[in-house]
Amino acid sequence: MQRRVIIVTCIILLAASLTAQNLEKIWDFDSDKTGEIPEGFTNEVGDWKVISDSTAPSKPNVLAQLAKNSVSTFNIILITNTSYKNVELSVKIKAITGKEDQGGGVVWRAKDTKNYYVARYNPHEDNYRVYKVEKGRRSQLQSADFKHSEGWHTLRVTMHGDRIEGYYDGKKYLDVKDSTFGEWGQIGLWTKADAQSHFDDLTVIGK
Repeated sequence: MQRRVIIVTCIILLAASLTAQNLEKIWDFDSDKTGEIPEGFTNEVGDWKVISDSTAPSKPNVLAQLAKNSVSTFNIILITNTSYKNVELSVKIKAITGKEDQGGGVVWRAKDTKNYYVARYNPHEDNYRVYKVEKGRRSQLQSADFKHSEGWHTLRVTMHGDRIEGYYDGKKYLDVKDSTFGEWGQIGLWTKADAQSHFDDLTVIGK
């Protein structure tokens, strides 16, 4: 009997350990076929494709947003079978071009393409902002200004309960509370209008 209890306890501890390890997921796009949407992603708005980029943080591939849409368009790609509430989300981003808009960012707690949180970096405006998009309408929650530099940068966002914290290259710039979307939701990536950007090493830790 004692041996059975020990075995069961070990199984429970092993399962808990494996669950904790599986909380982190990374998409580096290197095993995805170029010219296509990554496996497990849905191209909701825009033109999202895996392409080769010799400057990629993890070579050879990145996920690129290639569309040049109108100024009011939110380009968004979501990851199917993702559902997170308390989450840490990060991505490496390189702004390529854009006359109306540049850069982009991460989406979380998405109910659909019209209801979600987004934190985005815009080198054209030299700022980093967090928004909520509710019924297709975007509302700014907080903004931070700074001078950008060319090349790859890391965006990281955490949300626990109603508190959102946003980091750019390891430094915290955003800290705000909002309870509009309090339930689990999908994660994804985002750009606006004609912002063409490359993304790599999308990482999520959460539950």
